[in-house]
Amino acid sequence: LKTTNTTKSYTPVPPGSPSYFELSNATSFRKYIDQSNFTMARSGFAKGVSSGHINGERTLKPKPSSRKGKITKRTQMCRAIAREVCGLAPYERRIRDMIISGGSSADKRIYKFAKRRLGTHKRALAKREDIKKIHTASKSRGGH
Repeated sequence: LKTTNTTKSYTPVPPGSPSYFELSNATSFRKYIDQSNFTMARSGFAKGVSSGHINGERTLKPKPSSRKGKITKRTQMCRAIAREVCGLAPYERRIRDMIISGGSSADKRIYKFAKRRLGTHKRALAKREDIKKIHTASKSRGGH
């Protein structure tokens, strides 16, 4: 009686990666292909890797969603007026006071404080630079 080795080498699938079933389904496979640089020359044949009718590349006009987040002149003006009228928020005033008092690790303390209030690294750095810019502008005007 011959015995065979029944233990198979099992490699766990990393989280977030598609399973075999998901990849076998043609509709869900499309989302795992990078569509941005996926251009293939058509051969004119009905079958094969580069199958399909030969046609030219279409030039599409940009979608409105590509403008999302762009600051227009009007928005910029409205924000400037609001900042001028309302002034700084209490936490922004605290950041300005930290800038004024300075110290050895002022930048780090300002960053930590802003990150706690705003939530992300990027926002904290942007806010720190913004308040520094406001402080230097007020100093040049002869303010505090």
